[in-house]
Amino acid sequence: MWKLALIAVFLVACSNEPINTAAPKPVINFSALQKGNWSTQEQANVKLVAGFVQNVMNNHDFEQVLAQYNNDAYVQHNRNLPDGIEGLVGFLEEFVQDFPEYSYDVKHIHADGDFVTFHSHATLKQADRGNDQKGMNIIDTWRIEDGKIVEHWDAIQALDTGMRLFSLFNGGKIRNDNGVF
Repeated sequence: MWKLALIAVFLVACSNEPINTAAPKPVINFSALQKGNWSTQEQANVKLVAGFVQNVMNNHDFEQVLAQYNNDAYVQHNRNLPDGIEGLVGFLEEFVQDFPEYSYDVKHIHADGDFVTFHSHATLKQADRGNDQKGMNIIDTWRIEDGKIVEHWDAIQALDTGMRLFSLFNGGKIRNDNGVF
């Protein structure tokens, strides 16, 4: 936790922007991002993941996420996050206390059967939204089974010095044994 606090102090010190926690968060525009070749099942899978991502990454509605998406089968392949939906929510609850303007702007969605992939731009500050020189470039892939999100992989590229430092300080702690593949 001290690492998050150190990075938060660094990022706030580097910013002249006041924190505005009331700013609107990005909304996943399913209609604009959907593809005409998706099957009915793929559309349902994408809608499931889009609702999950909107609630957990943008709205920070962790109670809703735990109530609607929590299941025992969720396997986390990001080695820096604890396993399960509860692990993800626990991490993000602490994270958004330090970075209340954190958001996740979905740029592309791909669906292939039971797999859904989002290519997104995550930022810590509202002022950085839309600036591809700030934040993180993230590719997330989820596997869906029987209408539930059961597995998650990601690849994250830090785009600026602050995010590179955050990744450096926070990137080494292994919190699950699932492997990255």
